[in-house]
Amino acid sequence: MVLSKTASETDASIHSTFASRYVRTSLPRFEMPENSIPKEAAYQIINDELMLDGNPRLNLASFVTTWMEPECDKLMMESINKNYVDMDEYPVTTELQNRCVNMIARLFNAPLGDGEAAVGVGTVGSSEAIMLAGLAFKRQWQNKRKAQGLPYDKPNIVTGANVQVCWEKFARYFEVELKEVKLREGYYVMDPEKAVELVDENTICVAAILGSTLTGEFEDVKLLNDLLVEKNKQTGWDTGIHVDAASGGFIAPFLYPELEWDFRLPLVKSINVSGHKYGLVYAGIGWVVWRTKSDLPDELIFHINYLGADQPTFTLNFSKGSSQVIAQYYQLIRLGFEGYRNVMENCRENMMVLRQGLEKTGRFNIVSKENGVPLVAFSLKDSSRHDEFEVAETLRRFGWIVPAYTMPADAQHVTVLRVVIREDFSRTLAERLVADFEKVLHELDTLPARVHAKMANGKANGVKKTEEETTREVTAYWKKFVETKKSNKNRIC
Repeated sequence: MVLSKTASETDASIHSTFASRYVRTSLPRFEMPENSIPKEAAYQIINDELMLDGNPRLNLASFVTTWMEPECDKLMMESINKNYVDMDEYPVTTELQNRCVNMIARLFNAPLGDGEAAVGVGTVGSSEAIMLAGLAFKRQWQNKRKAQGLPYDKPNIVTGANVQVCWEKFARYFEVELKEVKLREGYYVMDPEKAVELVDENTICVAAILGSTLTGEFEDVKLLNDLLVEKNKQTGWDTGIHVDAASGGFIAPFLYPELEWDFRLPLVKSINVSGHKYGLVYAGIGWVVWRTKSDLPDELIFHINYLGADQPTFTLNFSKGSSQVIAQYYQLIRLGFEGYRNVMENCRENMMVLRQGLEKTGRFNIVSKENGVPLVAFSLKDSSRHDEFEVAETLRRFGWIVPAYTMPADAQHVTVLRVVIREDFSRTLAERLVADFEKVLHELDTLPARVHAKMANGKANGVKKTEEETTREVTAYWKKFVETKKSNKNRIC
């Protein structure tokens, strides 16, 4: 079964105009062709189709890095054929990974002595890193419960409802109950007090988010730590904290060095961070580091020798490319602390330009905070005539990819748009985006009022429509409206 879906496929063959000088017959879409084709034809066929993808630089939905220096691109291409797991064959790559782990652990204030090695590993992304950290917490909890002669078959983990889907995957895949703190309008992160109330003897850890995907806000890890310390004293439990710093881990140390969220807090046992987000590396590289060696159970580490010397490994994946690890090391030594701080400060300044520009339009309420991940989440002040989904859809005509989405429970009635500010998003682009938002809103305002009245009622022949049906109808009407205007304009010209 193919899990992902795109536009409906009405033809079982692929046709290519430019490649027709090499290939006169169409290629099967879902079967391997019987015969070989020239390399030029294969390239042109694929290149033609990829032209319909969005522009990564204008994909403001994504936190993932879309630009790196040519020198780093070159290093990545030169190492693309190295298998990361072959540590004995590629000892220098392994050494670079270990250097990255130690740099990141010290950046997060791990309690390491002089010459002491940090405990951590490179992963495909933060999803794998979270799985590994969660497994470590689960095994630690199970071992302690077994030693005490207590049941260990009903572990749970406490998070906010704003967590990324990888936490839901961890809970479902590894049979851990997910206890979520619901959100409320105006407060879109986990409430530490409510989180600690949900903690019981079966809680393996509380997961705090440093940089919510929804609004970029940092959760209050310091307050969570203090409240959990008190609860552990009262109950005799030793419930720890994992910090999901996928987005904020490479931001907080440079923009908010005084903020206590990392290993300076005694209950923070592990932290993950995405190198392919604000670590400034192409997808996919993540990192997970533990406070001490004792926080990672030995039985989770495997030792193999069939690739050469004895190699310890703790990953869900096995073979993968070395390029992203090498690229991460390049960025760490190329930029240094000063360089990363400059990049993050620039991102924050451009975020403020966009934020202020959107506020000046008078059409939006800003939902995100000024501190946190450099992004702007905002909603329409008046959505009676057109909603955020229409704005996002119409904005694509200018090349911008801006997501619109509803908040999780219990704030699902709130809809927002979100623009993520990455290193390659300049002040000029921010100003241009504001101008394009104004154009979109002006064009939407020209839609006949009767359409909006119809959609506001959300009914057809007395039957109430679903939100998805309403959104589809509005979008279809708008497309038809725009096409009619273009057609009329062409006739006049």
